[in-house]
Amino acid sequence: MLADKDRIFTNVYGFQPWNLDAAVMRGDWDNTKALLQLGPDTIIDRIKASGLRGRGGAGFPTGTKWSFMPKAPKPDRPNFLVINADESEPGSCKDREIIRHDPHKLIEGALVAGFAMRARAAYIYIRGEYIREAETLFAAIAEAYAKGLLGKNACGSGYDFDVFAHRGAGAYICGEETAMLESLEGKKGQPRLKPPFPAGAGLYGCPTTVNNVESIAVVPTILRRSPEWFASFGAENNRGTKLFQISGHVNRPCVVEESMSIPFRELIDKHCGGIRGGWDNLLCVIPGGSSVPLVKAEHIIDAPMDFDGLKAVGSGLGTAAVIVMDKSTDVVRAISRLSYFYKHESCGQCTPCREGTGWMWRVMERLRTGDADISEIDMLQQVTKQVEGHTICALGDAAAWPIQGLIKNFRPEIERRINEKRGGGMSPMMEAAE
Repeated sequence: MLADKDRIFTNVYGFQPWNLDAAVMRGDWDNTKALLQLGPDTIIDRIKASGLRGRGGAGFPTGTKWSFMPKAPKPDRPNFLVINADESEPGSCKDREIIRHDPHKLIEGALVAGFAMRARAAYIYIRGEYIREAETLFAAIAEAYAKGLLGKNACGSGYDFDVFAHRGAGAYICGEETAMLESLEGKKGQPRLKPPFPAGAGLYGCPTTVNNVESIAVVPTILRRSPEWFASFGAENNRGTKLFQISGHVNRPCVVEESMSIPFRELIDKHCGGIRGGWDNLLCVIPGGSSVPLVKAEHIIDAPMDFDGLKAVGSGLGTAAVIVMDKSTDVVRAISRLSYFYKHESCGQCTPCREGTGWMWRVMERLRTGDADISEIDMLQQVTKQVEGHTICALGDAAAWPIQGLIKNFRPEIERRINEKRGGGMSPMMEAAE
């Protein structure tokens, strides 16, 4: 279990004020000028050495991503940092805790990361529904400017750096990095074809790096405490601490910072008071937000909660949004509900996604009620494979994977409903409605 002294986010529950004075007491903005004096290349090398991988879902090595940015930006094509605070993935709720309780960690991280990438400014794209979080973020940025921590000669370093907060308008697709850039430019949020990649032509056609809130917020602490300290947590290739957001059928749902690679059982027992109704009542878990496949209880109980451990059981860490489902769950209905979400949130740019998400949801609804044929299960599986990997962005994959996980793990339950309906028996959903 992670010791309190090793926690990066020491105000994740908001027991202390979020403001600048309280943040300084917690160690933020402590001689930030000295961090910048390390120089851009040294900062990037240290982030590489720490083993930090992106905390937004893809898990790409952060230092490597930063190194793609031009080292000598042209005056008419400045570098930009864009911070993804859209957080619209069902189950994810960690970035909002950072923004409303510890915003100065993010703002200081934006300055340090932006300096390392030789960026002119950082844009924080915050989800439109995050009303109070946005208010806090705007106020925290204003505090930083008032104290000379941002703007001209930021922190007395001789480096000019601006931070802008931009509120989104409620579209899940804008969490995809290139759709976010389109939205920032005032256009409809639709993903761009890659290449060109954002590091070559991103925001306003300039070199851009898009990073998650948590990825940026941990940077100053890593530099202060050393890359070796951060790399001491977690398994090989899965280093550091991580915010886990645990919801569903646990006794105490929570957002908690823990060491990467902590076993699932230990994470739930220590921080959530165990599974509701005991461990024998666990049915399945979606371990990384709604877009990753679910994992049956027996496969996840002892799995390490990291990128490789969850990949080994046929799922992924994603944003570490752990959705726990006990045996009271109608799992077919749950996945059908997620299918509706992806149908609703598809931007409609790609035919496989535009047509496929609606089709998959309609078939899922018939499987839910049992009004289908057994052969349609395989047909649905085939269609998910035709959507997966055939779209501009990963929303097609995100819509396909929950259904694939359901068919792989709970096919007998789907068949039982169909057979019951054919035989005149009631499906569990119909019984519940009686």
